[in-house]
Amino acid sequence: MRRQAERLQLDTLEPDTAIRLKRFREYLERSSHLLERYHHQGAGGLRVCNCRTIVMDVLLENLLSLALKQWRMDTGKEPPAEGALLALGGYGRMELCPHSDIDIMFLYPQRNRGRDFEAFQKSVNDTVLYLMWDLGLKVGHSTRTPKEALQEAEADVQSKNSMIEGRFIAGARELCRKFQQEYDRYIRKDDAERYIEARRQDQETRRAKFGDTVFLQEPDLKNGVGGLRDYHNILWMARLKFDSRETADLVDQGFLRKSEHEALVKAYDFILRTRNELHYQSKRPTDVLSLERQPKVAWALGYRQHEIFHRVEIFMRDYYRHAKRIHRTAEYLEERLALEAKETVTFSEVVNSRRHVRKSYTDGLVLRNRTLEAENNFIFREDPVRLIRIFRHAQQLGADFDFELTRLIEDSVGLIDRKVRESADAAKAFRALLQERGRVYPYLYRMHTLGVLQKYMPEWAELYCLVQHEFYHRYTADEHTLNTIKELDAIFSHDEPGLTTKYREALEATDVPSLLYLVMLLHDIGKSRGISDHAANGAEMAVHILERLQVVPELREKIRALIALHLEMARFWQRYDVDDPRSIAAFKELVEDSQQLRYLYALTYCDARGTTPELWNSYKDALHTQLYQASLRAFGHSVGVGSTATMTTKETIIEQLPDLSEEEIEAHYNLLPERYFVSTVADEIALHLRMVHRLLHNIAEADSLGSLVPVVEWQDDVNLGMSVVHVVTWDRAGLFYKLAGAFSVAGLSIISSKALTRADHITIDTFYVCEPDGGIVRDPDAKRVFQKNLEEALLNNTDLMPRIEKLAKEHQRSAYLRRTERLRAPLPPRVDVYHELNLRRTIIEVQATDTIGLLYRLAKAIYDHGFDITFARISTERNVAVDTFYIEPASHQRTSNSENLLALRTRLNEIVDSISGMEDAL
Repeated sequence: MRRQAERLQLDTLEPDTAIRLKRFREYLERSSHLLERYHHQGAGGLRVCNCRTIVMDVLLENLLSLALKQWRMDTGKEPPAEGALLALGGYGRMELCPHSDIDIMFLYPQRNRGRDFEAFQKSVNDTVLYLMWDLGLKVGHSTRTPKEALQEAEADVQSKNSMIEGRFIAGARELCRKFQQEYDRYIRKDDAERYIEARRQDQETRRAKFGDTVFLQEPDLKNGVGGLRDYHNILWMARLKFDSRETADLVDQGFLRKSEHEALVKAYDFILRTRNELHYQSKRPTDVLSLERQPKVAWALGYRQHEIFHRVEIFMRDYYRHAKRIHRTAEYLEERLALEAKETVTFSEVVNSRRHVRKSYTDGLVLRNRTLEAENNFIFREDPVRLIRIFRHAQQLGADFDFELTRLIEDSVGLIDRKVRESADAAKAFRALLQERGRVYPYLYRMHTLGVLQKYMPEWAELYCLVQHEFYHRYTADEHTLNTIKELDAIFSHDEPGLTTKYREALEATDVPSLLYLVMLLHDIGKSRGISDHAANGAEMAVHILERLQVVPELREKIRALIALHLEMARFWQRYDVDDPRSIAAFKELVEDSQQLRYLYALTYCDARGTTPELWNSYKDALHTQLYQASLRAFGHSVGVGSTATMTTKETIIEQLPDLSEEEIEAHYNLLPERYFVSTVADEIALHLRMVHRLLHNIAEADSLGSLVPVVEWQDDVNLGMSVVHVVTWDRAGLFYKLAGAFSVAGLSIISSKALTRADHITIDTFYVCEPDGGIVRDPDAKRVFQKNLEEALLNNTDLMPRIEKLAKEHQRSAYLRRTERLRAPLPPRVDVYHELNLRRTIIEVQATDTIGLLYRLAKAIYDHGFDITFARISTERNVAVDTFYIEPASHQRTSNSENLLALRTRLNEIVDSISGMEDAL
């Protein structure tokens, strides 16, 4: 690098700044090209980072030399003070990835500065920084004296950590050496206990912010759990405690075994190598290993499986293994160093320690201060079943394991063999652990992280770090399953009483409420054979697992049936009209009895909540609960006061609407089906009647064109977190797609809709809508734009497609400028058109990438092929639309012949395929 810099004469004072910039750019481009080639030849992650650091060091050495020459030439004077240039943070520890920030500090002495110092300082800073910015480098910089640097470290912990890793680049070496000595004295006299506790708190906050788990499907390589920040924290704490500059020193201090340190360094190098590749593939800094990038990164790092999902699965399993190693080591050292930092012992602590004499606890364990220790290092060799029982003991005692016992468990998992797996004692202890309502997750998670669960249940090992190629999953299969158990704990623990009470009550009404723990543990076990049919496969696999766990036959069958059905409840309310009695009847046919229904109710909730925090919302909870209560009534059970499915009577509405004639109310009841008055609350019926009254009044007083103006009412439902839009108008051809178009032009998202038409051709449409980022519609302009476009579409037959396309293009342009690389759902566009015999409905299901105007185009195609939409359920998760439509022949069509349906399906496929093609072009 230095020879190349000399050849290019980087420190030659060239008056033409363009030529000067060209030389530095050539140096940087050549060096970067060599480094990228070195990386792709298989060089280690840390090695490439070290080399890039040297590239920057040489560049900055020459820039500083150039700056000093520039000062001398401009002023004819020597510099008024000696200064040093230091690398800080990641640059200081020689950890520069291709897009890493370059953090530097200009250090100047406190005294012996001439009167030209400020002008000199500005000249140096400008020469160095402006050229670096012109080179496209992201530079973090500061100018300080040693005293100012110490004051900044005292005031800001990030600056303190950054300067811990300060490293000399160029300039006054002696000034830098003295500063580093002074800084070392400063951090060594710091309160180690306070600093380490602050680091632990910071770690806890950061981990919570980034998902609190290693096993995210799109991990952040730097700040995520098990990422580089966990490794850095080890360095910072060790530096403060031992004046250690390398993790190897922790082996000498007895904190890590040699094998543990080797595994840690290997994991660190893997993360760095992955980050280097991610940066090389990106035009801008990014640390998120997105789904879209994973196949390309894996291929470049030597994972050459041609089947893309298999390649990603192998690569990500390696990533999770290394990230877990960093995370586990970081957590272990944080606890150990925190204890070691407590250097003083008070008299009361001495007295208390004598009071707490070691209390022997059965099964080879010792309990002290709610911590379990091993009596000796052979307890698991003496009885390997203890590796299962120990978690039950910890659960009963509310105890944790000490450091040595934790290590002993990890070292002993190989003792779990077929004999242990088939042991009646082990099965009994494991079942008991799963029956402790509200307290299962912490101990099952511990079993998992220490490797015991994988050995005890080989089928579970197949889920370990398994990437789920589903668009709505955020976690790996094993982490998702454990999260569902955490959600079940929350139900039994009353953690969110407003949300979970109804689920706890449902489970308490079953014979064995804790049975759901086994169901949740096994509900996705079939994913080891693939996502497709995993419910059926899981039910089959569960039979053998439950036999091995010696679960009684009656409960085995209940668990097996629940696993087979665990997707069905959500499928029904996501796709079908739960106001329709035929939907309830069809769902009831799937469910064995009210007990199974209650289990499914809680199971579906836990499964969704454990998938990703954003997946469940009040709207889905309302649909889910509506299906549950209606089905429970169908089984002959009451659902509490005021919740029986009774019809709202005419007398109730007459009393509520004294200003409307009884004839109007009577007509409303005669012109609509009975199910409307069963599924619609009295306030909503009253609202619809007032709107019908206004429509009829408008018709009587307006001209023929004015009579076509719809009556629209907006309501904000805070509980659902969306706005409800009621539209009452004359039924007419293409009404739904025009409504959908008006919402699209207004920039609003439709979540669901339902429509009913009175026998006199007045239609009552209800739409549940939200703003693009969710929530009720607060923008008055959006409502105005919707009304304007709706009236133009209905009164003037205006085609809204050009306006929608304009919006879509603007959105694409802005999305391109801000887009993050992410894999679109690995689900191909799909259109299904079928007759659902149980519901006596013709149904369309569409799965496609969501874009502005998608619903408009689909609805218009349905209209163009001679069909009306009577119900729509619109669902969008992570930019994927999953929409369901009930259709029936338009009034001028007598039957939905197969030719029309076939032509419609072809057209709908063309629409979703074209949208997929547009996304690929981006």
